Amino acid sequence: MKIQNVLISGGGTGGHIHPALAIADEIVKRNPDVNIRFVGAIGRMEMEKVPAAGYEIDGLWISGIERKILSIKNLSFGFKLISSLIKSGKLLRKYKPEVVIGVGGFASGPLLFRASKKGIPTLIQEQNSFPGITNRILSGSVDKICAGFPGLEKWFPKEIITETGNPLRTEVLKLSDANLAPPKSDAAAHFNLGSEKPIVFIMGGSLGALSLNEAVKNLLIHYASLNKSTNSQIPYSIIWQCGSRYYDENSKWLSEFSRENVELAKSVQCLGFIDRMDLAYAAADLIASRAGAMSISELALVAKPTILIPSPHVSEDHQTKNALSLVERGAAILVTDKEVESSLREKIETLLNDVEGRAKMQVALRSAARPHASIEIVDVIEKLLKK
Repeated sequence: MKIQNVLISGGGTGGHIHPALAIADEIVKRNPDVNIRFVGAIGRMEMEKVPAAGYEIDGLWISGIERKILSIKNLSFGFKLISSLIKSGKLLRKYKPEVVIGVGGFASGPLLFRASKKGIPTLIQEQNSFPGITNRILSGSVDKICAGFPGLEKWFPKEIITETGNPLRTEVLKLSDANLAPPKSDAAAHFNLGSEKPIVFIMGGSLGALSLNEAVKNLLIHYASLNKSTNSQIPYSIIWQCGSRYYDENSKWLSEFSRENVELAKSVQCLGFIDRMDLAYAAADLIASRAGAMSISELALVAKPTILIPSPHVSEDHQTKNALSLVERGAAILVTDKEVESSLREKIETLLNDVEGRAKMQVALRSAARPHASIEIVDVIEKLLKK
């Protein structure tokens, strides 16, 4: 069936933006003349990342409620919500979408609420094992839920849920095909690294993770102390994705560190945000990561030996639940946030030296992959529109 007009709303983090773009790409693949527009929150990451991917976006003046109820920032929430509801109505009248898709994040709420009240078909793609507050509020209003993980019946009506897995970016999907994946040497060169020794990709998510950043600094300081006494080198290279908000601080630290450890620092690339995640994954021999829903889905597909460090700063400890979906298969190692600063180096070294363990982990990771999630989600959209 031909789809002509679609609105996709949400964002705030890469974990919401990337699945939105993957769904949009699959819709375009089937409907080359479709008009897809995004709706995000003014000042948030999606306002830059979506246009960079080739799609147009409108912004709403909206933000979340601070956990501290008496926070002064909450005083403006009511005004922002009313403003966003009004603008959402205008956008629906202007673009006349056949379907409105929400991927989570502040901007999803007003648009999907107004669309559901107008009788426009609505669908939520929920990435996590524990839904965010926006999607929980919308649970009684939308027509369909496409779930990244099982068990969402606790929050959404069972009859509207389809478990699809999480949609992945086209460039990441290519990594599952040896004929399409870039050679490790080319991927390493993109990050100005050689491929003669293992590469460890350490990522704290699009916003970064303070504990992981401290863990990287600690392991570098350890190798620097060895270097002074034995003239040894770090046994692997590091792609260090520290997060945009921590980039200035950590790049400055690495620059100062390199003054006395020039050769060691050459094995480390510190980056705030990585646009070419496919190349980072392709370059890596081992990955240490937060356990966001999209990271879990991508790591399963990429099938590189994995250390997961769930964030303790998320609702209902859902990153630990996400991580256990791989750990219980033997597909990853779990390190708590409290342990990571002191134990990451040891875990990396142990895993790099365990050839058999890494091979078993890769097999288990591949068994957990859901490479066709985008296709299944657009199938659900088409069925919804045929009703």
